[in-house]
Amino acid sequence: MKVLVVGGGSGGHITPAVATVRELLKINPRTKVEFWTDRKYYGNVVKLTTLGEAAEEFHGGAKGKKSGGIQRVKVRKILAGKFRRYAGWELSDYFRHFSVTFRELILGNILGFLGFLGGFFQSFFRLIKDRPDVIFLKGGFVGLPVGMVARILNIPYVVHESDTVAGLANRVLMKHARVVAMGSSFEEEELRKKYKVRGRMEWVGTPVGEEFKKVSLSQKKSLKKAFSFDPERPLVVITGGSQGAKHINEAVSEILPEMLKLTSVGLVAGRKHFEDLVELKKYEDWEGAKLKSNFRMWEFNSTMNELMGAADVVVSRAGATTIAELAALEKAVILIPFERLPGGHQVKNADKLEKEGAARVIYDERLMKQSGLLLEEVRTLVRSPKKREELAKKLGATAKREAAKRLAEILVEVGKNRTETELRK
Repeated sequence: MKVLVVGGGSGGHITPAVATVRELLKINPRTKVEFWTDRKYYGNVVKLTTLGEAAEEFHGGAKGKKSGGIQRVKVRKILAGKFRRYAGWELSDYFRHFSVTFRELILGNILGFLGFLGGFFQSFFRLIKDRPDVIFLKGGFVGLPVGMVARILNIPYVVHESDTVAGLANRVLMKHARVVAMGSSFEEEELRKKYKVRGRMEWVGTPVGEEFKKVSLSQKKSLKKAFSFDPERPLVVITGGSQGAKHINEAVSEILPEMLKLTSVGLVAGRKHFEDLVELKKYEDWEGAKLKSNFRMWEFNSTMNELMGAADVVVSRAGATTIAELAALEKAVILIPFERLPGGHQVKNADKLEKEGAARVIYDERLMKQSGLLLEEVRTLVRSPKKREELAKKLGATAKREAAKRLAEILVEVGKNRTETELRK
């Protein structure tokens, strides 16, 4: 069976897709998997799809390692274009931010449209030449041209939507998907009507890597020690994702001295914003190989499962994949949703969890005005192990730990159905 997996545009689309690929190859090791992603995330996908010594890697079509002659994962770049929008902006905002509007919205969307057209024709010729049995589209703009071509060529595809509100690409693709897999619970009749879904809908959860799992108290202490933190002191881990979150970083820089009186702090500043926070390195005091200051900052951390596993409290954006990872780890979290994202999906993700008592929430715009709000939330949770445990248990209860496996089973089912149909013809 041949399976094409498409994901990119953000790490939140990559990691669930890779988790699904891993499960797919467990179910059927002889499945031929091809993974298409955008140029920005190509390197990440190549690394993440290296499944140990038994893996077979391809780099842009150049063959790498082999495993018993079985093709495992082939990673290829695909052209794509992002359509930029700002949620909640009024006409006055566009005039006030004219330079941003012109550069990002007008020029950005022209380039985005050209990227989309390039991806459409690239997908068409590739899929004509080598038709997969099923395509897995993990949301985002990278999958839009591929899904549209798949519809024209009558290739079945499965869409996964992690958020409580579907993004633009998935809203277009859901209509003709063979299966729409949802990351969060939903009202089927309402969504069918809203997105005109014709295929099957199923709540599977959001796939996360098997390395994201609850750690014991002794394991947590060992992980703290491995990151050079005091194992007996509370640890707050703050992250805005691989690229970082400017407003979260700014708030942390204002309240860090007070936070360090209460707890150790690990800050993943992000590739995009790390240089803006270099001055915080003065708080990272080392004596040889020993950390003396209970503060560490990273541009990017490739072992987020271990870093967040070591944490007593995690401060994060409210993307669906990050929430799913934190739920699998069963952590007490403070979510800071970014309101200006199209569709407001982070706000809806966070609001849902706050209503269930599974997370504390501070809206980004409030944090910009009052960084002390974050300090107060951290102080409350650091001083109350009982409250942390309550939040962690409720968040953990939302985890769908078999999500990747179930998605892999759906792909096998849809792919086999197509193969059997072709054989009957």
